[in-house]
Amino acid sequence: MSNAPTEETVLEVEHFTDRLFAFSITRPSSFRFRTGEFIMIGLPKTEDQKRPIMRAYSVASPAWDDKLEFYSIKVPDGPLTSRLQMIVPGDTVLLGRKPVGTLVLDALLPGKRLWMFSTGTGFAPFASLIRDPETYDRYDEVIVTHTCREAAELQYSQRLVANLINDPLVGEMVVRDDGTPKLKLITSLTREDHPLTGRITTLIETGKLFEVAGTSPLDPETDRVMICGSKEMIDDTAALVDGFGLSEGSNSEPAQYVIEKAFVG
Repeated sequence: MSNAPTEETVLEVEHFTDRLFAFSITRPSSFRFRTGEFIMIGLPKTEDQKRPIMRAYSVASPAWDDKLEFYSIKVPDGPLTSRLQMIVPGDTVLLGRKPVGTLVLDALLPGKRLWMFSTGTGFAPFASLIRDPETYDRYDEVIVTHTCREAAELQYSQRLVANLINDPLVGEMVVRDDGTPKLKLITSLTREDHPLTGRITTLIETGKLFEVAGTSPLDPETDRVMICGSKEMIDDTAALVDGFGLSEGSNSEPAQYVIEKAFVG
């Protein structure tokens, strides 16, 4: 079978800010992935390119969806995103054939509470995971954090979570029988006023995050963690999680937390 990327059609594009946009493409009938994984995507090569430029993108849609959704930054001089941000419905996007990644449920040991720490477009894999029924089957509580610079950058995550109550598969799972939420979204900003301000690392260090969430600090016995954002954010947050006694897991050796390192330019 060929390893060449397939040519897919852009279905929808939505721009949130001058730095962020989301888009969806057709999904090949043979394409399979585990919720939380990423895949290489790109655009057809131009006349001055020997080969297409491909970058790793987390799939933001759940594994059951018949289309593939992605959440992207815009880099003005980025080799890929400088062109990708200009796509419109009907355009062609190249899709790789082999999804991979560690932000998957199977890379974590069983636990009570699942934390998903994200910044910027690092929310993308969690957009997939919070729409997967298995996430709620495995955990009693799911808490997603999303830290951005400005309020406009929270539109994607806030709208998605707000609409989950109407989701045909997980709508009844995001709320417990007593009416309390099983899924919580905690947002914070670093450059504008907001009910919660500060970097996620600061909120963890000061304990403010756990106060807002209404939980105790991270416990290796009960808490499981996924981390996705910039390399600096991942490194700093993972170091804090290590400090609580949690160990890093992988597909081959599940443990108490996992990180992702797929970057786009």
